[in-house]
Amino acid sequence: MAKQSIFGRVAQLAKANINALLDQAEDPQKMLDQMVRDYKENITEAEGAVAQTIGNLRMLEDDYNEDVKASQEWGSKALAASRRADEFRAAGNAADAQKFDNLAKVALQRQITAENEAKAAAPSIAAQNDVVDKLKTGLQQMQGKLTELANKRNELVARSKTAEAQTQVNDALKSIDIMDPTSEVSRFEEKIRREEAKVRGQNELAASSLDAQFNSLEDLGEQTEVEARLAALKAGGSPAPAAIEQADSHDEAEFDKL
Repeated sequence: MAKQSIFGRVAQLAKANINALLDQAEDPQKMLDQMVRDYKENITEAEGAVAQTIGNLRMLEDDYNEDVKASQEWGSKALAASRRADEFRAAGNAADAQKFDNLAKVALQRQITAENEAKAAAPSIAAQNDVVDKLKTGLQQMQGKLTELANKRNELVARSKTAEAQTQVNDALKSIDIMDPTSEVSRFEEKIRREEAKVRGQNELAASSLDAQFNSLEDLGEQTEVEARLAALKAGGSPAPAAIEQADSHDEAEFDKL
């Protein structure tokens, strides 16, 4: 029964449709890994069973060859005993002739026994040879399936790793997409733009304040000159013509009143 079981598994595994099994699997890679392990274990078990079957066949063949050899040897002994009996009979020695005839009969009986045993073993040997041939073919098919499984597993793992790497690359590219307003780079760029705008505003503010300061200095200088010329008038001097020419019409009207 054990042999029949392993022989049945050889046939079942050799006919397994890997692609159909993969289509039904939730995790094809794990299933393939398990299938590879199962195949290796079953192949090892099948090899042991087939080796035992081949060993039994060789023992049958050895026994058959021994029976064939024994049949030939007993046939030769029967012939030799019969010829010796004829020689004694020709010499008038009936007693020895009968003795060797009896030996020839015994040899012939043993020859027949050996022939019958060889004849009985022949069908079993032929059947066992047929079984062994089928088992060897099954093992070869299993080895082919194992190679197919291993290649399929390696292909699937490689594709899985490639897909994972592509996903990581796509995620990395997405995270540094400067056109993506949600990306870190875009947020950092927006922060820098705000800081740059703030600096420009500060520069404009500083420039306005500096212009006001210069304007204030010019007004102060003009007032100082007026005060100086007024002091000169009071001291009996005369104002410079340039200063008089620069007075506006309103000031000239006020001077006319004087």
